[in-house]
Amino acid sequence: MFVPLGDDNPLKRIRFQYVTVSLILVNVLVFALQLLAIKSPAVLGSFAVVPDELMHAGFPGIAEHTQDAVPVPERLTLISYMFLHGDFFHLAGNMLFLWVFGDNVEDALGHVLYLVFYLVCGLAATFTQIAIDPNSPVPTLGASGAISGVLAGYLIFFPGARVKIIIPVYFIPFRLVVSAAFLLIGWIALQIFSGAVSVMQVDSGEGVAWFAHIGGFAMGLALCGLWRAARGPVRG
Repeated sequence: MFVPLGDDNPLKRIRFQYVTVSLILVNVLVFALQLLAIKSPAVLGSFAVVPDELMHAGFPGIAEHTQDAVPVPERLTLISYMFLHGDFFHLAGNMLFLWVFGDNVEDALGHVLYLVFYLVCGLAATFTQIAIDPNSPVPTLGASGAISGVLAGYLIFFPGARVKIIIPVYFIPFRLVVSAAFLLIGWIALQIFSGAVSVMQVDSGEGVAWFAHIGGFAMGLALCGLWRAARGPVRG
């Protein structure tokens, strides 16, 4: 896996990436609140998407939880799960990807449309994960599904942009500059391969929702592909 450091793609249409920064701040704030509730993991589970509970929740859609849990409508978790993270490294990795790639997609789409796009990709991500295993009792949480859509948008709009990355090899960091197309096509290929392996091997998972990444990326490709077809290439 790689760690993105930045790109050579300055903003052209907006003065500041308000939505991207706001999303990062909200994710950090929610994680801080998670730390306050660390002694009650059932609370965290209440706001994550649990496929089995979502698919079998009756009206009003509040599934039964443990005594410490919060009675959250299951449909609300389709949004709340995007702002939860399992640990600091989960949060830091997702926010780094959002910081590096999100500002330019926000620049291309505009603030409001970008926010809608982000949330729709997040919904597509969790629906894809649910479709793979609708009876799973494992909670799905994290911004990576929505961010996968952002990566797809970056690929559509800025395939030739140069991205600075670090690839750790045996704890030795190698710094490279590669094209966005090469980097992001390679990234989604890895997600597809890992997802296929997780289906074939019951215990192969590492707690990673591979199909959420694939679903979010596919939605991002579709929406930004349609946007580019209607509006033309993004130009400086």
